[in-house]
Amino acid sequence: MTIGIIGAGNIGIAFAQALTKAGIAATIANSRGPDSLQELVGKLGPTIEAGTREAAASADIVLVAVNWSKLPSALAGLPAWNGRIVIDANNPIEAPLFKPAELDGRTSSEIVADLVPGARLVKAFNHLQSHLVSGNPRSEGGRRVLFYSGDDTGAKAEVAGLIERLGFFGLDLGPLAIGARLVQFPGGPLPTHNLVKFG
Repeated sequence: MTIGIIGAGNIGIAFAQALTKAGIAATIANSRGPDSLQELVGKLGPTIEAGTREAAASADIVLVAVNWSKLPSALAGLPAWNGRIVIDANNPIEAPLFKPAELDGRTSSEIVADLVPGARLVKAFNHLQSHLVSGNPRSEGGRRVLFYSGDDTGAKAEVAGLIERLGFFGLDLGPLAIGARLVQFPGGPLPTHNLVKFG
């Protein structure tokens, strides 16, 4: 199972750090090319390599975490997805003003799904602050909860397995129409809550 990361901002880096701690290899890419990521991957460790967008997008599971307005260009011109899994870790909002994007009544995941035709989309890793994604998932004697949702059972099972390997407690919120709305930031009731599963 190969893993790619498109986006080297806070969430992309935090996800890469979580993978590193679990000894899981991945390719990370940004809009400026692999040379611009050499210092970062040097800090992340030997399991993370810098690559092109195309290389990251060719993995079996691809986490996408890009500034909302840059998503169309970040995902344009990539090879056909052919049923591979895309983890949508995006929020429809941008710093520094944190003004919500206009979604016309749709969820942000519906919009992201249109940008990755043929992919099996799973919403995950967007609702926790980045330092919690990269930090110790075991907290207060339990495991930090990481929500996920999607319409493809097999894709969700793969992402749930990855969440488990990273040490989190994965909680399935059902299909995207329900789950993506619950974790969407802003608007959903679940983002930023640091929940722990005991037992």
